[in-house]
Order: sequence, then structure tokens, then C-alpha cells
Amino acid sequence: MQLVVGRIGRPHGVRGDVTVEVRTDDPELRFAAGISIETDPADRGPLVVTSRRWHKGMLLVSFEGVADRDAAEGLRGTMLVIDSAEVTPSDDPDEFHDHQLIGLAVRTVSGEPVGEVADVLHHGQDLLVVRREGQDDALIPFVKELVPEVDPEAGRLVVDPPEGLL
Repeated sequence: MQLVVGRIGRPHGVRGDVTVEVRTDDPELRFAAGISIETDPADRGPLVVTSRRWHKGMLLVSFEGVADRDAAEGLRGTMLVIDSAEVTPSDDPDEFHDHQLIGLAVRTVSGEPVGEVADVLHHGQDLLVVRREGQDDALIPFVKELVPEVDPEAGRLVVDPPEGLL
């Protein structure tokens, strides 16, 4: 599964630098000089980072072969992606990456099937978007009280929803 670690924004200056909207918690690792990054759409890459620096809170990156503003403009909107296998699992048993949750079967504590995790939203409170067959999607806050068990190896997640949530 591919994970988005950044999105190329507008060019910066005339030498091919671009702004990157960071979507990773480790930009120093993901955008280190010499790193090759796959792209979406795939025909724009892979791109090799030649340098990166922070400027007024924005990450500026230069890529091999992108030497002017026009070439940088051609990359605008490109997603920078990595394979999920490249992500180091957390040592914390209660911490999960989104790609570990998406696709898990969801059941209640009593064993009733609910659906499948389709997405994870991060809006102040992490929410699991659970796709339910023949019904609207359910939004379940991703907190221990409501999601007491997560087992990615078994491909399931258990929820204990209060009355009315589902």
C-alpha cells in the first residue's frame, strides 16, 4: 500500500525548488538528500532529493533534474509516496498508523459484524470511518473506551459503541 508523505506545492524561486506540504511525522528522514521518492502520478517520478531546508515554516525541496521554475511548476500537485512496508512499526502497542487500520473488519464486543474501516480522519479527535453494508458510514471516535481491541494481524477491530452511535 502506498502512503502519501508529501504533496508538491508551488515553486520557490527560479532554481527549481518547490514547497512541500508535509504529510509525515518524520520529514527529516523522508526528505533527506539522496532519497528517491515515488510519485503519484507515477510518470512524474521517481524523484531524487538533492536538498531540503525549512523556510518560514515551509519545507523547500530540490530534486535532481528539476533546475528551473518551469520544471518545478510541472510538478505542482504531485503526491510523494512511499510503500507502507518502509514505515517502522511503533513500539507503543496502542499506537497505529492509518494503513494498519484501513481494511480491518469491525465487530462489536458481543460479536456482531459492523463493517470495515474505510478511512481514518484526524480532526482534533481521530475518527474511524466504518463502511457498513446497506447503511451510511459510521464515524467512531478512536479512543480506548470505544475501541477496546485492535488486532491488525487478525484483521479485526472490536468496538463498544454507546447506544445510538451505530
